[in-house]
Amino acid sequence: MATDDLMSRALDLLGEDGVPSVEAIHLLTDPDATTGPMTIAEAAAHLDVSPHTLRYYERAGLVEVGRDATGYRVYDAAAMRRLVFLTRMRLSGMPMRDLQHYVSLVDAGSHTEPERLDLLLEHRDTIRRRLRELTLSLVATEHKIAAYGGSTGPDVAGTRGRAASP
Repeated sequence: MATDDLMSRALDLLGEDGVPSVEAIHLLTDPDATTGPMTIAEAAAHLDVSPHTLRYYERAGLVEVGRDATGYRVYDAAAMRRLVFLTRMRLSGMPMRDLQHYVSLVDAGSHTEPERLDLLLEHRDTIRRRLRELTLSLVATEHKIAAYGGSTGPDVAGTRGRAASP
């Protein structure tokens, strides 16, 4: 199951207030799909990334991947959980250097939890600022759609109004 499908399932669990539950977040790891080892192609399809991206994450030291007897990569449940986290953080705009620092802290042990928390709090603030910026962009887009005679709102998808110039 691709990350888009997993994300859709998780977003469906959002409450009216738009706050995800822990269950919604856990769905992103899709335990049913990660009970057995995965090949690089299966892992890439599951995460909706390219095999090249997975090899890059491995080279960058973000994830350790086992090998089978023939030398092919084998993605176990732990690797998939980490990759789900990494892909979510990249999607949210976390720079690679911050991800590498975070992973090095995780690998160093529990005594680094305060520093990991600081890093995640800072990133959360960045995400929140970006959400506000995107909300303003959405308002401007909705305004222009309404000006062109189109319908707007959360329950309207793909409605087209009459053509107009920008």
